[in-house]
Amino acid sequence: LHYLKKKVASMPFPVSIIADVDIYKFDPWDLPAKAAFGEKEWYFFSPRDRKYPNGARPNRAAASGYWKATGTDKIIL
Repeated sequence: LHYLKKKVASMPFPVSIIADVDIYKFDPWDLPAKAAFGEKEWYFFSPRDRKYPNGARPNRAAASGYWKATGTDKIIL
């Protein structure tokens, strides 16, 4: 909540712990190098891309394959 409120309000963070990364442009093994903080867990703000402009399906294409969904999408309020 502390980070999401500031992100939505476009306010600066006191410390850059969560990086802005479009994870769909990278393979999973490339992400640890993009993390701003941490060794075993990584957190990213990532934009949502759509597969079709007027559709609801997310675009999960990555550099050398695709990201597989493991659960349902949830809206964060």
